This record gives sequence, C-alpha cells and structure tokens, in this order.
Amino acid sequence: MLYIYNMKGRKLYNRISVLRGERDISRKELAEQIGVNFQTVGYLEREEYNPSLDLAFRISECFGLPVELIFSTEPMKPLSQEILDQRKRTGE
Repeated sequence: MLYIYNMKGRKLYNRISVLRGERDISRKELAEQIGVNFQTVGYLEREEYNPSLDLAFRISECFGLPVELIFSTEPMKPLSQEILDQRKRTGE
C-alpha cells in the first residue's frame, strides 16, 4: 500500500549556511554549482523553502556529505556536538 503524505507546511532544518561558511563559498557560487538562482540558496538557508529531493541530493553531492547531515525534520545540533555524540557512541 502506498501512502502519500502532505508535506506542505512541514519544516526542514538545514546546515547549508554553516557548510558554505566552512568552505568559504558564496551563495552565488553554491547556486551555480547546484543549478539554482542565488536567491533560492537564501530561501533554503532561512528555511523559508524546502528543497525538492533532487535539489537536496545536488546540495549533498556538492558538499560531499550525506543528505541527513545537511537536512533534518528536527532542529539540528551544532556539528561539534554531533561529533562528540558520535565519539561517545563509538567509544573513541
């Protein structure tokens, strides 16, 4: 059985601005790499717009990270906290 959920209004959180900052990439540069208008990158960063699945994967590929490290349906922890939590889970 196929279930289709209405995603309208469901907020996605992301780390796009943090990742751009770490890599010193402007909105315009990212937009060119993923094939969108630079304003779209701003909308994504401000979480005013949810990307299509295709766009989420293009962003993921651009940063070389899994989609789930960039996007989430729940507020995201700082990356430093994610690393600490991962180390605790693996016993490093």
